[in-house]
Amino acid sequence: MLRIAVLGCGRIGQMHAANVARHPRSKLVAVYDVHRPSAEKVAEAQGVLAAASAEEIFASDDVDAVLIATATPTHADYIEKAVAAGKAVLCEKPIDLDLARVNACAAKISETKIPIQIGFNRRYDPGHSAARTAMLAGDIGDLHQVIITSRDPSLPPRAYLEAAGGLFRDMTIHDFDLARFMLGEEPVEVFAIANALIDPALGAELNEVDSAMFILRTASGKQCHINNSRTAVYGYDQRVELVGNKGMLVSDNRKPHELRRFTSASVEASEPYQFFFLERYHDAFMAEIDGFVDCVEKGAVPLASFEDGRRALILAEAAYVSLREGRLVKVSELER
Repeated sequence: MLRIAVLGCGRIGQMHAANVARHPRSKLVAVYDVHRPSAEKVAEAQGVLAAASAEEIFASDDVDAVLIATATPTHADYIEKAVAAGKAVLCEKPIDLDLARVNACAAKISETKIPIQIGFNRRYDPGHSAARTAMLAGDIGDLHQVIITSRDPSLPPRAYLEAAGGLFRDMTIHDFDLARFMLGEEPVEVFAIANALIDPALGAELNEVDSAMFILRTASGKQCHINNSRTAVYGYDQRVELVGNKGMLVSDNRKPHELRRFTSASVEASEPYQFFFLERYHDAFMAEIDGFVDCVEKGAVPLASFEDGRRALILAEAAYVSLREGRLVKVSELER
């Protein structure tokens, strides 16, 4: 049993703690949060220790690995401390909002053999994974295009938007990673358009956007289109299409059930899509932990590595340059 401590007991930390506790090959041994009542609540629910500090967890011989689900500005620091303490790491995205900080962290941990996995859980989604497997098996011939739709059910609270670091780094970074995962090649050019269409007044006040589209192109000419919205009244909209010269593969949305109603008023009426990421990607989050345990116990290569996290942030930064300057941006500009 891999003994894991969870750092951060907010919404996603609570989910991770519960998943680690129920996973057949891991054991939740401790939790920590700067807000002590949050840590105590999760600790009581799971029957584990609420550590007094993160340092207590890093120093503990009873902890093999840490799952970092704290506020983004702490991620790089905790990764470095975990590596120094010899603990394997599963860290939520993004590694940091500042590319320079991510690069500094990469340099500091460059010699480590300790497993470091970044929480790009969508790589583990059964539908997305099956689509990629079928594509690699040649089911659609040569891959030409990837189309990713990712729309949240509703605009987050103001406080969330103020701390998130911008749509591209907070939300689209998942899609940038998924684009790389599906394309199998590094995008070399990025073009972005974005506006505050859902709440223009709030967008202007925070200098933030809520609706965006992106075009990515690889050196061989493969194309990817990503479209994002902070509000989809019909539910959490998550779809991926892979188009090749011999066909198309689609990983579609999920619903609570597949009942469809046919009446005089409508046909094929069904339930809205699952509400948000905790429901939609439940299986993916569990598979993510399974993959993490394999990395630590079997020496498997992380499906989403630290470098994957860094590359996704580079694409986000390239997209911001494109948005500001209204032009196609070469990713190499950011790499320099």
